[in-house]
Amino acid sequence: MIDWDRVRELRSEIGADGFAEVVDLFLDEVESVVMSLGQRPARLEEDLHFLKGSAWNLGFRDFGGLCQQGERLAAAGAGGEVNVPAILEVYSESKTLFMGRLAEFTEAA
Repeated sequence: MIDWDRVRELRSEIGADGFAEVVDLFLDEVESVVMSLGQRPARLEEDLHFLKGSAWNLGFRDFGGLCQQGERLAAAGAGGEVNVPAILEVYSESKTLFMGRLAEFTEAA
């Protein structure tokens, strides 16, 4: 569900303080899009693209994968087939798992 190697790699690249900033920014920006996902059909593809990139940057592997599938459907004109509830569920599960281990990555080495 979470690509912990990616999380460690990002933390290594930007340090504890930078990582904490990225997490805060991720949660702020992603939460706002997640809250309205599917409510703006004309923006579904764009929203899913944004979520996919954000997710993969922070190691949310499964969430990013579902966003990619949804983005492809929306791009093909099949936005109505995107399983938004499943995407939201995987985001919630991923976030819970990630937050449970966050202290490991935000503490100074």
